Amino acid sequence: MVYRDINFHSSSSYYAFSSPSSPNAPTLVVDRPSGDIRLHDGKALGAKRVSSIAGILGIINLRLDKYIVIITKTQPMGKLKGHSIHRIVATEFLPLREPQVRDTDEDTYLSILKNLLKNGPMYFSYSLDLTSSFQRQADMDLSEPLWKRADDRFFWNRYLQSDLINFRQGTNKQTSFRQSVGAHPEIDPYILPVMFGMLRVTSTSVKGNAFTYALITRRSRHRGGTRYFSRGIDEQGHVSNFNETEQIVVINDEASSGMAGYAGDGFQNGRIPGSAGKEVHILSYVQTRGSVPVYWAEVNTLKYTPKLQVRGIESAVPAAKRHFDEQIKTYGDNYLVNLVNQKGREQRVKEAYEQMVRILVSQPEEGSRADIESSEKYRVVEPAEKHQEYDRLHYIYFDFHNETKGLRWHRAQMLLDQLSKPLLEQQYFHGVDMPGDKLGRMEVRNRQTSVVRTNCMDCLDRTNVVQSMLGRYAVTRMLVDLGFLRSGENASDDASFEHLFRNVWADNADVVSRSYSGTGALKTDFTRTGNRTRAGMLQDLNNSCSRYVQNNFTDGPRQDAFDLFLGAYEPSTSDATYVDKRPLLIQAMPYILAGCLFFVFISIFTRRIPNSTVWPLRLVTLLCLAIAFWVGRFIWGHGTLYVNWPKLNTPPWATEGYQDALTSVRHDPVIGSFIRGHERGRSEARLGYMEEGFKKRKE
Repeated sequence: MVYRDINFHSSSSYYAFSSPSSPNAPTLVVDRPSGDIRLHDGKALGAKRVSSIAGILGIINLRLDKYIVIITKTQPMGKLKGHSIHRIVATEFLPLREPQVRDTDEDTYLSILKNLLKNGPMYFSYSLDLTSSFQRQADMDLSEPLWKRADDRFFWNRYLQSDLINFRQGTNKQTSFRQSVGAHPEIDPYILPVMFGMLRVTSTSVKGNAFTYALITRRSRHRGGTRYFSRGIDEQGHVSNFNETEQIVVINDEASSGMAGYAGDGFQNGRIPGSAGKEVHILSYVQTRGSVPVYWAEVNTLKYTPKLQVRGIESAVPAAKRHFDEQIKTYGDNYLVNLVNQKGREQRVKEAYEQMVRILVSQPEEGSRADIESSEKYRVVEPAEKHQEYDRLHYIYFDFHNETKGLRWHRAQMLLDQLSKPLLEQQYFHGVDMPGDKLGRMEVRNRQTSVVRTNCMDCLDRTNVVQSMLGRYAVTRMLVDLGFLRSGENASDDASFEHLFRNVWADNADVVSRSYSGTGALKTDFTRTGNRTRAGMLQDLNNSCSRYVQNNFTDGPRQDAFDLFLGAYEPSTSDATYVDKRPLLIQAMPYILAGCLFFVFISIFTRRIPNSTVWPLRLVTLLCLAIAFWVGRFIWGHGTLYVNWPKLNTPPWATEGYQDALTSVRHDPVIGSFIRGHERGRSEARLGYMEEGFKKRKE
């Protein structure tokens, strides 16, 4: 178990951490400025500052210094099976060296990291593994320390904890000579795994039957990033915006009492007839979302709709195999629900996905359904027989936008009808706590045997609607099997629970969307109320406009923060990364535009002196209007030069787009001569302000 109480001691020569509730446990010491880690049996002496903290998030190495990141404030989120859950509210960066000089890049790194930690929803528990579903936890050795049990995909501070983990395993090359070589299990209680995503735990009831309802969405740390800077799949098989969502029902836990219910139809799938007694029952249903597993990207150009690029499907087959190897091993059969449009710009992504499935599945059998409104309502790709692992992939396409247009959102139910047989067969996890077991092990009554993997272009708005529908189906089935509902009844029949359910899932949609796109989700009015409203459409318009601004002008630093925190980029001391190296004239264009528009505004709305000569002012105003029009047209036509790209791991397609735009400017008849001779920041590998420092990719 991780220490719940840690005293932090600070001096000019070390940082020390100890647990007052475990006085016999060794003190963790990090020497300054070397960063050497050691364990000390005595008390820390000579500390200038002593304070209490909630935990150690990890250690990160930036351009000039290493920093210990500590959790200084948390918010309790409730209990699950008696385990307290906390959200990180405030953190502090402790430098190993006293700063001698100010460095712009170092300050920028710290700023974007602090902003990520301030806005990123991160959760932890001192005794419960939040990174793993209850089904995976049932198969674990619960005597292992918490960090060893954590699911590597969702252990979000794994990179920051690498120094402590290496020291624990005896592989830390920077360990002080004063510390004996070898493993140090005494450090286990200091290593705290943190999950990034959404978590809600609440006590509720259906028809007088009390239970704990929880929803957990875990975002993968692999290929983490923002909407337009992280798409598709990488060579390791990790896809962008991969999230696992687990819906949990717990009865007879500390937050529930007074269980009563209908007599069931028999003890099927772990079904509990009548009252459940004193046993603690845990029921959970897992579904996933993730970007289409091919090589594709969208290139920002300041246009509302970015340029879509899809690379050859064959080149992505090895990566897709790695991805689905992991998915099948973890979840069993995968039902791949694709919601992208079958026409227009999204068509290429749809066809690429289907081609990939045809390659992976042996002897694929296809079927489609059409009507007057749609040439393809559904398309299904299934293996004729199961000869290999990839024959556990089942592709289902649903023309979501076409079927639900005109506020006909009830028609999304047709997808559930198409999935009815797989949903019935996949079931859900059902476990019962073993009485008196100190480790909290469970007796498994039932297992979920497959997963529905849903995607649209962003894996946000359309995906949110479908996942909430699947969640309602699953919780209804759980409550019927528990005897809380009669067969044929629905969880939505209870108005109070339906209100809770809708709002929890809408909150989930907003959290997942903010972490990827920067704004709340679209279509949450349907998730919250069950109806598509015009007020909701206006809110969607506001969110869409906000997404445009953020995706073009503010997502670069957010992507850089993800890359730093997750270890996708390790800063170098040699390069000045955040210096804008674009030609000065290109940098000046937005300021010229703003100055001209400001002059025009002043000339129109400022009162003139009577009998003053007007024509010079009008002439200058017209000149400013002409310049503003030309500059605006220039910026719009060369938008790639004005997108706020990530500076650390600039995507290759962004670099190509930047190079093409800069080449076009050099041939411009008006300003080309000024740019051609300008060598500011040119590089054979990178151009302009996309110059890269040293980077190191980690799987």
